[in-house]
Amino acid sequence: MDMVFNSLRASSIASELADDDIRQIQSLFDIQEFKPGEEVSPSTPEHPDSLLVVAQGNIEVKNNDGINGDITHHILKQGDLAGMITFVGGDAAKISAKLYAAQNVKVLNLTQKKFLELVVAQPMIAHHMMRGVARSLHDIVRRSNKEVVEMNNYINRANGRF
Repeated sequence: MDMVFNSLRASSIASELADDDIRQIQSLFDIQEFKPGEEVSPSTPEHPDSLLVVAQGNIEVKNNDGINGDITHHILKQGDLAGMITFVGGDAAKISAKLYAAQNVKVLNLTQKKFLELVVAQPMIAHHMMRGVARSLHDIVRRSNKEVVEMNNYINRANGRF
């Protein structure tokens, strides 16, 4: 359970939680393991709406560029989240990124069903966890916006940056 506790402590979903709160929720997470090159999917047929927390190893986030195939555009590390869109009710068909284990990977899997049980039993803990999910999504948007500005500057040779 130390791996689960440490991974949650490193994650944005537990950044507002006390250690005792993390100990209360750590049993809600199942551990999944993936081998290098294997697709890491937060969804299973039984639980298509799970949230993943990277516990060990790195995960490559890839998109198909239509020319060269899948290209890596980000690396997820311990504490990073995946599966946020479907976890909060988004349409899995609209997700373009795929996740692949860069090495042996362990992730913590929280099903939406278990999370909703937590909402009823411990609403403040659940609230703080969702604030962490929102912060993680915001970090992704901020990083993407920065990349768009850098690409625009490169294309237009503006602002003397390139």
